[in-house]
Amino acid sequence: MKYSLFGVLTTAFLLPVFAAAQQSPAAKIARTADGHPDLSGVWAFGIGLPAGGLKRVLNGSTTVKTFDQSARRQSKVPVAGALPWTPTPSYKPEFLEKVKYLSDNESKTDDVFYCGRPGVPRIGPPRKIIQLPNEIVFFYEDISGDPYRIIPTDGRAHRKDANPSYYGDSVGHWEGDVLIVEVSNFVDSTWFGEDGYFHSDAMHVIERLWRDGENLVYQATVEDPKVLTNPWTNYPRVVKSSTDPLEESPRCVEDDGNRLLNSDHHGQR
Repeated sequence: MKYSLFGVLTTAFLLPVFAAAQQSPAAKIARTADGHPDLSGVWAFGIGLPAGGLKRVLNGSTTVKTFDQSARRQSKVPVAGALPWTPTPSYKPEFLEKVKYLSDNESKTDDVFYCGRPGVPRIGPPRKIIQLPNEIVFFYEDISGDPYRIIPTDGRAHRKDANPSYYGDSVGHWEGDVLIVEVSNFVDSTWFGEDGYFHSDAMHVIERLWRDGENLVYQATVEDPKVLTNPWTNYPRVVKSSTDPLEESPRCVEDDGNRLLNSDHHGQR
């Protein structure tokens, strides 16, 4: 095989450029007509499930279905663009005993265990995103109901006449390639995470969503000056795309509370 000097120089020049383009996350990100990363799509379902998957027994035959739980767990590798995070929020000293009590008695104190709504950011990343020029819609699958959130991205402020709610009042804007969703005006009956992480009516949540190649990354920060000493940022969640369609969740009926032998939620599910 013969090579010309021009061919060698061209190849030597193009290969590094091509390799850099292949390694650049921005080169792999689909974008909308306005230039923002396209977050639209169906994303993997993340929910806390027992180890070993879900067991189904039908007519004496047992099957076990496992699920990809990466959307609920810490990534095993560093995530580009993620903020520094800490394992647990820092509560003011006078609230530490309350947090421990709620966590130790979770099956009695956690409303989610009794068909309550998880709220934001506990519900986690959305199952489906529809991205429009002036708003983004989040859809979820949850046993307490299948909520949705309509998030304006046209620069408007929070509504002044909105009633406090489980999922708060959301407005979004872009900072580079990252969608920033600011959420406020919550009821104070939800937890923002497992282990008794309660909050006050002053909670303010900042959700960050961006693309990492084919994946969606979700990371949330919780601010609550009434109960926390500092804002708390959770670990980023890397969510894979999914072909599973959204399905209507069955009606939530709580009929297990009276059967629990103790109050430790985690030890029984």
